[in-house]
Amino acid sequence: MAVRHFLDLCDAGADALAAMIDDAQRRKAARADWPRGRADADAPLAGHVLAMVFEKNSTRTRVSFDIAMRQLGGSALVLDSASSQLGRGESIADTARVLSRMCDAIMLRTDDHAKAEEMARHASVPVINGLTDRSHPCQTVADLLTVIEHGKPLPGLELAWFGDGNNVLHSLLEAAGLFRFNVRVATPPGYEPESEFVELARAGGAQVLLTGDAAAAADGADVVVTDTWVSMGQDHAAEKLAAMAPFQVNEALMARAKDDARFLHCLPAHVGDEVSEGVFEGPQSVVFDEAENRIHAQKSVLLWCFGRL
Repeated sequence: MAVRHFLDLCDAGADALAAMIDDAQRRKAARADWPRGRADADAPLAGHVLAMVFEKNSTRTRVSFDIAMRQLGGSALVLDSASSQLGRGESIADTARVLSRMCDAIMLRTDDHAKAEEMARHASVPVINGLTDRSHPCQTVADLLTVIEHGKPLPGLELAWFGDGNNVLHSLLEAAGLFRFNVRVATPPGYEPESEFVELARAGGAQVLLTGDAAAAADGADVVVTDTWVSMGQDHAAEKLAAMAPFQVNEALMARAKDDARFLHCLPAHVGDEVSEGVFEGPQSVVFDEAENRIHAQKSVLLWCFGRL
């Protein structure tokens, strides 16, 4: 079987993603009240090792992949630029070939999607995108799992996005095309998502609205999503924050969505900037369900990469 990489959602496709979500739901339910570090009953990845390569800071990605491997019966190790030869100029290609001889899969969290693609070209084991500047597919699998858990089927879903047209939005647009749900994108001029992802969603049958009117995007939405306005390492923060201010998800904006709408945020959040405290801590917020679901989603991503789904 060819090596299965997971750099973007389309690497798997709709059927495989649906299988991942079903598997994540089953495994999560089977673990109710278990200690977090206890392996699943079948321990399907016993003896397997995941190398986690970090060129960007991380809390949820690092912890969730580590716990995911433990629950699947395997183990994980961490490399970062400061403590590995990557920080001294060793190439991505050589790193990929070395890690392929020592580990069973590689997860990379980096600033440049081209690095993930290069890693995958040279690795003989699965490579998983833990975040790049282009996309964040593992986050989206967790988001879809969370939405479904909260009683919202994906086909026909109305998802509203506010703020920066970034990597997280790109993966949500990719998912919209695969599962035929609609996305309203409210951004200030100059911060729209890449047209490639908009067209990909539309080609799959999703309706995508691009607007500068936050209220119009929120009207009747099933799910409201935002993200940090200024990501790690971005310049021109003051200028960007000023442009984003009208797109804060606050109580008035949430009131325009459906009464049972849910609020998502991949975290970390800057409460008072992209989201008000009332929404973040309010009854419609499912951000911590979403964070926990990174574990369950990534377990199923790993199983797919290893040909177990």
